[in-house]
Amino acid sequence: MIRHHILQQRISTPLGEMLAARSQAGLSGLWFEGQKHHPGALNLPVTASDPIFTALENALQGYFAGAALPPTLLAQLDPAGTPFQLEVWRALLQIESGQSESYGSIAKRIGRPQAVRAIGGAVGRNPLSILIPCHRVLGANGRLTGYAGGLDRKLALLQLEAANLGE
Repeated sequence: MIRHHILQQRISTPLGEMLAARSQAGLSGLWFEGQKHHPGALNLPVTASDPIFTALENALQGYFAGAALPPTLLAQLDPAGTPFQLEVWRALLQIESGQSESYGSIAKRIGRPQAVRAIGGAVGRNPLSILIPCHRVLGANGRLTGYAGGLDRKLALLQLEAANLGE
């Protein structure tokens, strides 16, 4: 569902290259190269001077150095999705850095306790890796389960956030 991307930019991170996209309203995509559900080549202008992309690059540099993602950046998220997906992604934004939740607890929290599989599908379709923290969702009993960017990246993100809690 690529309905509203208008610009793109590539961003280097310690976990690999990422493709960022934005809409008129804000950030609409952030994917690791090669991740599941990556949109592939976007036929969009590339810019290095967009203020939202500059803020994103600075935020990601800070994040990988141990800082929290700034609320001003998180307020500029504009993912495209179904109403259900948007509901799930809003729930993910409530999981604090260094914390995790199960698919089942998210299902209960949004009032859909029988929708665990659907929650998993929505989590997997998250178009804003790291920013909408789908890496903080674990399987039953705390098992490390799927991540569109790869389990190695999911583990690295969780370890980074856990390490930053002690500082």
